[in-house]
Amino acid sequence: MENIKKVLVAIAFSEYAQGTFNFAAQFAQCGGAELVVVSVINSRDVESVKTISAMGYDVDGSHYVQKIKDERHRALDEIISAAGYPREKVRSIFLTGNPIDELLKQIMAEEADVIVMGPKGRTDLEHILVGSVAEKIFRRSPATIISYRGAKVAERLKKRIEHI
Repeated sequence: MENIKKVLVAIAFSEYAQGTFNFAAQFAQCGGAELVVVSVINSRDVESVKTISAMGYDVDGSHYVQKIKDERHRALDEIISAAGYPREKVRSIFLTGNPIDELLKQIMAEEADVIVMGPKGRTDLEHILVGSVAEKIFRRSPATIISYRGAKVAERLKKRIEHI
């Protein structure tokens, strides 16, 4: 693993965030690689807030983005702390935009060697194994991608294989 210098982990702060981070941190540590966490606030959500604001409701798109970033910073600190990983060994990037485009840009800008992603983002749809963001990143990324499987997903996949 001496060629792996940078591991980028995409975190959507879903139920898989802790496991995905833990795996990425262990992987980075094994190879002595730098660990970069990237989280993207979907611009579609921001546009929805702006539309609601334009209808006269008391919400503000820029405050919404800042609030989400603040919440994600706190959540990431909790995830890092729970993992027992040194905070100073993690660099975090919080962006706003199309998650697929922004992640691909960061893969290139960071010159990431490996990307670790969870099986899906923030949806609660249990039947989806690979989220659309993860699937599109898998198809377009120039870097190697590792799809983290939590125990729940692994068990579901094992049951499917047993039925074959």
